[in-house]
Amino acid sequence: MALQNIGAGNSDDAFYRYKMPRMITKIEGRGNGIKTNIVNMVDIAKALARPAAYTTKYFGCELGAQSKFDEKTGTSHVNGAHDTPKLAGLLENFIKKYVQCYGCGNPETEILITRNQMIQLKCAACGFVSDVDMRDKLTTFIIKNPPETKKGSKDKKAMRRAEKERLKEGEAADEELKKLKKEIVKKKVAPKEGTAKSSSSRKKGNGSDEDHSSPTRSPTDEKDEAEDEDDVQWQTDTSLEAARQRIQEQLSAVTADMVMLSTNEAEEKAASKVSDKPNNGNSMNYKTLVAEIKADLKKGVKAKDLVAHWATLPVSPQEKMNALYEALFGDIEKGFGKEAPYKKSYLVAAVAEEEGMPLLLLRAIEEFSCKSTSALKEVALVVKALYDVDVLEEEHIMKWYQEGLKGDSKNSQIWKNMKPFIEWLQSAESESEEE
Repeated sequence: MALQNIGAGNSDDAFYRYKMPRMITKIEGRGNGIKTNIVNMVDIAKALARPAAYTTKYFGCELGAQSKFDEKTGTSHVNGAHDTPKLAGLLENFIKKYVQCYGCGNPETEILITRNQMIQLKCAACGFVSDVDMRDKLTTFIIKNPPETKKGSKDKKAMRRAEKERLKEGEAADEELKKLKKEIVKKKVAPKEGTAKSSSSRKKGNGSDEDHSSPTRSPTDEKDEAEDEDDVQWQTDTSLEAARQRIQEQLSAVTADMVMLSTNEAEEKAASKVSDKPNNGNSMNYKTLVAEIKADLKKGVKAKDLVAHWATLPVSPQEKMNALYEALFGDIEKGFGKEAPYKKSYLVAAVAEEEGMPLLLLRAIEEFSCKSTSALKEVALVVKALYDVDVLEEEHIMKWYQEGLKGDSKNSQIWKNMKPFIEWLQSAESESEEE
């Protein structure tokens, strides 16, 4: 079966991953009973992840003719004789309105019906929620015949709830067990204190310890002491001075000096990392750097020349990347995702300078997005746009996202906005591995 890319805008892309079958039609009957049969409507609907009844009804609404999709036989009929190019054009309009994301153009969307009986498309790639025009005739049919929910979603939720309850019960049982152990230890320690006092009084009354032999330990006492030692929580001093003291005690002078050198080097590296952290844009150097790059951009300086001049400046690499990104996107109020591909040449030149520059670019996007609410909303669109034009690779995006979740700003809104795109990346990777 011949396949084509979903969406007319992607028809020339040989590597586009979303495909659908080419439409096949057949005219049946004569006279007033003439009909057009869309032979492979079921296959097309599966590729678009939409019910076949929706596309058939859309043809009828747009052509002003009766249409019917038979669920049992899987046949799709539209009254009248209609040629294939005409129906293919209507199908393209259906894809733009009810399949493709209005933000990134990705066809991996899901139809949602709100409480106010409004239809929305939620994109699994960028997380953008598109509002469908409710003046279209097909919207009433969709509301009356809502799409089926994905199978297994309720079961997954139930399993998650059961798992949470199981963990809570386990934690409660662990706490009860700890309490019981503490009570047993207290009961054992109390009689021991009494026997110790009585033995000391005997020593005072009967003479010195040298005149009497020491009492022998019973095996039961040794077991009790071992249990007591298990309940004791030992704490180790993990400070740098204590670590140095332990190293000097355990190792010889030469090896201790070698270990100390490695720890000093680690401290210096950590200090250099801290010094490389970008300013928040408050220093005069950063502001003048942004102003210089903006002036070069206005003059029309080429990307290579701009980055060559940019590399000679006495500023940290992260600050340079932050300044470049702010100079490119600082004057934009909306539509950051659409503008990102047009800035490709400058970002490619900046990223190609050193090996770790893609991560610095992602951190610059993070820094800039946290300053602007509109940029924060479109952060996933920007990252996806740069991913599509090969400025950013999947490994860099995933590493940056994982670092963000583990860092100090793990509760930031930026990671919530990025989550749908990250999930889409992971699912696309798993699909490619299966193929």
